[in-house]
Amino acid sequence: MTIANAPRQPLLHDALVALRAPTQLWSAQDGSLGSRPIHGLAHGDVRVLRGLGLRVGGEVPEHLRTDAGAADRVVVLSLVRRLDDATPDPGIRLSVDRRVGIGTWSERLEITNRHDTAVAAPIEVTLTADATPIDAVKQGLAPAAPPWLARQGDVVAWTADGIDARLTAAGWDVTTGDDGLIRLTRTLDVPPRGRAEAGWTVELSDPDGAVRGAPGPVPWGIPDLGGLEPTLRRWAQAALTDLDALRLTVAGHPDDQFLAAGAPWFFTLFGRDSLWAARMMLPNGVRLAGDTLRVLARLQGRTSDVDRAEEPGKIMHELRRGKLSVESGVTLPPLYYGTVDATPLWACLLHEAWRAGLDEAEVRALLPSLEAALGWMRDDGDADGDGLLEYIDRSGHGLANQGWKDSGDSIQWRDGTLAEGPIALCEVQAYAYQAAIGGAELIERFGADDAGGSAAERAQGWRAWAAALRRRFHEEFWITDPEVTGPLGPYPAVALDARKRRVDTVTSNLGHLLGTGLLDEEQARLVAARLSSPELDAGTGLRTMSTDAAGFWPLSYHGGSVWAHDTAIAVRGLSAEGYHAEALALVSGLCRAAEAFGYRMPELHAGDDVAQPGSPSPYPAACRPQAWSATAALVAVAAVRDAEQRDVRSADRARVPSRA
Repeated sequence: MTIANAPRQPLLHDALVALRAPTQLWSAQDGSLGSRPIHGLAHGDVRVLRGLGLRVGGEVPEHLRTDAGAADRVVVLSLVRRLDDATPDPGIRLSVDRRVGIGTWSERLEITNRHDTAVAAPIEVTLTADATPIDAVKQGLAPAAPPWLARQGDVVAWTADGIDARLTAAGWDVTTGDDGLIRLTRTLDVPPRGRAEAGWTVELSDPDGAVRGAPGPVPWGIPDLGGLEPTLRRWAQAALTDLDALRLTVAGHPDDQFLAAGAPWFFTLFGRDSLWAARMMLPNGVRLAGDTLRVLARLQGRTSDVDRAEEPGKIMHELRRGKLSVESGVTLPPLYYGTVDATPLWACLLHEAWRAGLDEAEVRALLPSLEAALGWMRDDGDADGDGLLEYIDRSGHGLANQGWKDSGDSIQWRDGTLAEGPIALCEVQAYAYQAAIGGAELIERFGADDAGGSAAERAQGWRAWAAALRRRFHEEFWITDPEVTGPLGPYPAVALDARKRRVDTVTSNLGHLLGTGLLDEEQARLVAARLSSPELDAGTGLRTMSTDAAGFWPLSYHGGSVWAHDTAIAVRGLSAEGYHAEALALVSGLCRAAEAFGYRMPELHAGDDVAQPGSPSPYPAACRPQAWSATAALVAVAAVRDAEQRDVRSADRARVPSRA
């Protein structure tokens, strides 16, 4: 098999990004754009500029270093030796200060001269306007035809697939070409032992965009990071900076914020991702949770639409300004509901947010959406009426897998065979159980008596439904054959397939069961032991699939890689079940990974063993920053604080396999 001529998704691992959602700018480490397919300035779902070249004195500056300590600012330092003298000491330096805001990009060039004589510095900047949808960039398709450029003096304007762009270059000579090329030239006179600067700005507007940036303060409190191990503290600090830059609102509702899933492909609202991110942030306040709940409640399913996978009470999966081509044969409508887990996760977040202090008036206002969500779990979510939640794509062009592991090969048997749907995922049953129990408590406390019965009766009905699901899970999911389970004993199947057979691969999905109430005490112990085994624990986080599965590969998106948020969910569950030492061991692994990736945790990384040279290696197409990878740092902080309160010392980690 050859893919030499096939489109390929761009690699991201060594690219430089500056962002403030929904605007992002990807470049090489020296600040230039155009040498890699990912490079460009994008706003919302469209890349509006894809090339940037800089020459000073007729030469490309020689890169020294790049400072990318802030999410929305990058400073690049270079030498301009063509204008310098012949001595070894550099006497002329160039600093490029790049800042990205909500719908803005500004670039300021400063040349510093140490010599006693003035320097004339001819500067040429070339930029290439673009109009390529982000989904086409992701698929590795050729750039769109260049947009038509309108120039008036030192201002250039163009429209890129609905995005209005305007470049202002005061003091420059500006020319444009039919190929989308914009050329800026000028000569800076740098005084003796002085400096001179020049710059330009780009302003972007998306009048039809589904989402908007969120200016103003963050909707959460800043946690106390004092006394933490330095690596965890630095990871948490970097995560908070990235989370600030990932804030968005939905058009028409500027007061309710949520976290964009991640850069560069997912700068929008994702039901599952935004819910998990808000859930992980609950120890730092409830406003983000309340905002996220309201945003999703407004988009909750009202009718049945196979094309959109919409059903009454269902929480959406993804929001875009237009149709999205994911891959060959998969095209999603602008508002898509193809997820099985967002609906129970919404109910879980509402209950946990109330427990964490969400105002009772806000909870009451969301009760109709809660009851609709629970109704979806019982009805459309359980299409075959067996008491479990399943999914299948009925449209023929939607996502084949609709849990968090949504790639086409994510649900497979131990021998590598793909499972056939409808699929009932193990973790979705846990979410549904927790949602029904928590929802019953909220209905009993805040619900009104109506034609559907008294609030107390409805609450009791949901408790009975949850109990039946729990019994069904215990009967149907557990794999007990000693030849399969090995010395660690029984474990839950990752899923039931279309024939209700137990899909026997050991996966990280097990960690999502902990802390939900679905497992009894012995079952929780068995799951904790599995999570701590070297087959799942890579020493830098949990592998998505055990190394003893035929389909395992450390660079498989959902079949052996490590996802920070997935590990953090297990950490959260282990702490809730009282397995603090096991939770701390996973936190230590995540900290190793965070340090290796410069404290900006990517979407995922390779699942090689930590003892292997070069581990952890990047998954080269991973998003970064990503909301739930960033919030994983705050889960790690909470787990450490929880363990401190219970006086769990590092010596207690002896029952966890060593990863020194």
